Amino acid sequence: MITVTVTYAQSLDGSIAARHSQPLALSGPESLAYTHQLRAAHSAILVGINTVLSDNPQLTVRHAVGPNPQPVILDSGLRCPSTARLLAHPTHKLWILTTNNVEYERAEALQNAGALISFLPSTEDGRVDLPAALSWLESQGCRSLMVEGGAQVITAFLQQRLAHKLIITVAPRLVGGLPAITLPLDAPLKNVTYRPLGADLIVEADLDAGR
Repeated sequence: MITVTVTYAQSLDGSIAARHSQPLALSGPESLAYTHQLRAAHSAILVGINTVLSDNPQLTVRHAVGPNPQPVILDSGLRCPSTARLLAHPTHKLWILTTNNVEYERAEALQNAGALISFLPSTEDGRVDLPAALSWLESQGCRSLMVEGGAQVITAFLQQRLAHKLIITVAPRLVGGLPAITLPLDAPLKNVTYRPLGADLIVEADLDAGR
């Protein structure tokens, strides 16, 4: 079974960004290095397409020693640009998880750009079905998945009880921006720990995954 860790950085008031489509660096150097250690400890790392469009991330291990995880994006509409840095990943071919409803021409263009595309069932609102996505990742040999964002993806994994562990970096800032959790949740935390790391606070907890 694949184990899922949801991890993100937020301000004291719960913001992960100041506004839509504008990335916000919150982690200090020590907690950033810890995040990259976590990346190296997981088989794969997953973000949503909005994170790709706003941050253009690399999802590599640069601030720690260890292997790069397999990059994965959820992209139900195949909006990933051909200029995304993930398509030029130094060690892995980008995996894009999409639905069966996308245009073939767009899929072909991304495949030609180097992506591996998996066509998966969709939910009623047209998004990639997350349990199907996890089953497919398991079939590819992934044993651990790190979910880094954005807010819709974080909320979906927590709301559907698909995550086993939660790690939050709390930065000593007030932002008044966009929250990490966008819908009401009932997700009891177990084995909660708090520890300072540089100027930040690391909160870790176990979750009751329903999968």
